[in-house]
Amino acid sequence: MRASVDDFHHPRAVRWRRGKESPDGFFLDSFDYERFTADLLVPFGAGKPFRRASHDLATDEHVTPDAETASPSAVLLVDGIFLHRDELAGLWDFSVFLAVGFEVSAARMAARDGSPPDPGHPRLRRYVEGQRRYLTACDPAARASLVIDYDDLADPRPR
Repeated sequence: MRASVDDFHHPRAVRWRRGKESPDGFFLDSFDYERFTADLLVPFGAGKPFRRASHDLATDEHVTPDAETASPSAVLLVDGIFLHRDELAGLWDFSVFLAVGFEVSAARMAARDGSPPDPGHPRLRRYVEGQRRYLTACDPAARASLVIDYDDLADPRPR
């Protein structure tokens, strides 16, 4: 089963309380890890009903989707950023960190959504500096079970 931390954002009022451009706000306030853990990770791991979302980013509304129950043999694959944070690091049976340089990730974002391709551009400060804070504070490459160099989409390589 697949889930994404992107479905557990905080509302805008929380995400942007430090300012819409704040790198600290991006790293510290983007996601509701309490709900992510309580609604998805813990119940899934215990074989109990779980929910794969708590927030609709487009409407900025809290959502309560129907609870699901997984088969005992199910595996939960979770994607997203900041997943090796202190409050989540001990919850994973196995984790993968996709290592991508800022030059590459900025270019990918530019192709996807028209943002500037230069990671030094002021419009990317929230993203780049927030990610740098995460990399420094949490060292996801050291916490991950497997690190993949993902700069080349056609040739991902374990580190």
